[in-house]
Amino acid sequence: MKQLFYLSFWFFQTRFLGKKKPLQTVLFISDECNLACKHCSVYNHTNPHRKTFEEIKEELIYSYRLGSRFVDFEGGEPLMWKDGEKNTNDLIDLAKEIGFFSTTITTNGQFPLTACKADSIWVSLDGLKPYHDEIRGKGVFDKLCKHIAESNHKALSVNMVINSINYHSVRETIEFVKNNPSIQSISLNFYTPRTLEEDPLFLDWEKRRELIDEIIKMKKEKYPIMNSISGLKYMKTNEFKKYCWITNFILPDKSRFDTCPMQHIGVCERCGYCMAGEMTSVFHFKLETIFSAIKLRMK
Repeated sequence: MKQLFYLSFWFFQTRFLGKKKPLQTVLFISDECNLACKHCSVYNHTNPHRKTFEEIKEELIYSYRLGSRFVDFEGGEPLMWKDGEKNTNDLIDLAKEIGFFSTTITTNGQFPLTACKADSIWVSLDGLKPYHDEIRGKGVFDKLCKHIAESNHKALSVNMVINSINYHSVRETIEFVKNNPSIQSISLNFYTPRTLEEDPLFLDWEKRRELIDEIIKMKKEKYPIMNSISGLKYMKTNEFKKYCWITNFILPDKSRFDTCPMQHIGVCERCGYCMAGEMTSVFHFKLETIFSAIKLRMK
């Protein structure tokens, strides 16, 4: 009831009173990673940032005071994070003590997940084995599948970033999720370039629209796709008003942004982060999207 009351009050304040306060925080605790994925610009192998427990505590308190009540711990690979004897489970406990409603870990799946205390786990899965390993490295897919199967987590889902390499694998990846009892759902996003220059990984708009139509069809056929139909439709053109301030971001170097950091690069017209469409759907009171968001976040 406490969560429902807060969400209702937050929606009233932001939708009808025009207040801009975040509901969730994406907190990068490190840019250290054990992989070097082709589409990623966050990993840092030479001189990685790794925040201390106290630094992360201060960032969590800061975000909570802004209004955020859901936190996603990201990297790099967040499960590599340590500060003395403390690990990511200590960060999850800390977030709950501060008052966050739920916590999420986004991981590449290369470490065991059985002990993870996060309310939700998102494992990056960029297609079936040939595609995933081409993007992330040989043997990564098999290890990921092993750790998913052993996880026994009640809310483990996968996230696929669709690009020019793996777009052929979207349907079979969704079917793989449906047939895997260890996976709850799949979230689908499109690769977003980090610069205004031409990027070979960027999927052209015609192929994106065709894929979204296919994804919507599979959604209607009850495949376990997290994206809402309303949100997917917005992403076909990107021609909609965005409310990306619903999430605040804190980067590995401690930089703080009250909206998506990509706005400062000027690549919003080519954005593939489908949460942008989901947030707009919420503000337009699309019930399907609202119910999907509540199911995802209410633990």
